[in-house]
Amino acid sequence: MSLKLSELHLRDPFILPFEGKYYLYFQPGKYAWHGCDGFYCTVSEDLEEWSGPEKCFTPPDGFWATDNYWAPEVHCYNGKFYMIASFKAAGHMRASQILVSDAPKGPFAPFPCPITPNHWMCLDGTLYFEDGKPYLIFSHEWTQIGDGEICVMELSADLKTPASEPKTLFRASDAPWTDSIGNGNYVTDGPFLHRTKYGKLMMIWSSNEKGRYSMGVAYSSDGSIHGEWRHSPKTLSDLDGGHGMIFKGFDGQLYLTMHAPNNPNGAERPRLFPIAETKEEPFLKII
Repeated sequence: MSLKLSELHLRDPFILPFEGKYYLYFQPGKYAWHGCDGFYCTVSEDLEEWSGPEKCFTPPDGFWATDNYWAPEVHCYNGKFYMIASFKAAGHMRASQILVSDAPKGPFAPFPCPITPNHWMCLDGTLYFEDGKPYLIFSHEWTQIGDGEICVMELSADLKTPASEPKTLFRASDAPWTDSIGNGNYVTDGPFLHRTKYGKLMMIWSSNEKGRYSMGVAYSSDGSIHGEWRHSPKTLSDLDGGHGMIFKGFDGQLYLTMHAPNNPNGAERPRLFPIAETKEEPFLKII
């Protein structure tokens, strides 16, 4: 069975290019807010036609999480494939957890426990490497602290344990384009890092703007994850969509993928756009 992206109902798409194929990871949209069914993968050679989705993670017996299986993303590292995803259960903080597989299509097996602080509400962890060290960048949720944060934490070389205390990189209200969702609460969702060909370290991330879900661009002042993070004043698009990531296609073109619209009514679809890097702000643009 062959599918178009427009036929897939999902949120938070993540695409891994590997050995001539594109792997798209997701949870079916019908489980986006309640219930769980693990995670799925669909494969393409041209970004046009996609295979029928196959299960790449099934929660094992006794797995702690029962709800909010969100935003799986996969990175190839030291010959293995590491998935980072969000999970929750009644009486347990939402958390980012790392899973591992020997193959891009899984099956993925979870590490023994979540990687984010056990007393924090967290989600949308992403992996970034700097000076040979792995870092987890993740959202400390507005549901716990009001003004959501993007945080960073160094990981051990095997990705199994934290190697530092978490540090706040910025708060949602720091960006000039974000709006409160009410009662002074600001959202931080879906961070993803990308270094441009001009050397700028960028982060795309999502929040609320003018009553819609939007995706903005932040950039490090000194090109390091530890630098001061500044914000472009405009978002990347006018779509009601976000939670994006960037990858380079086998044709050499950079692509941005995200879901839009954001309204959880069954209309959410993965969207794919070619993008260009620029020397000046906003440093990234959809073309």
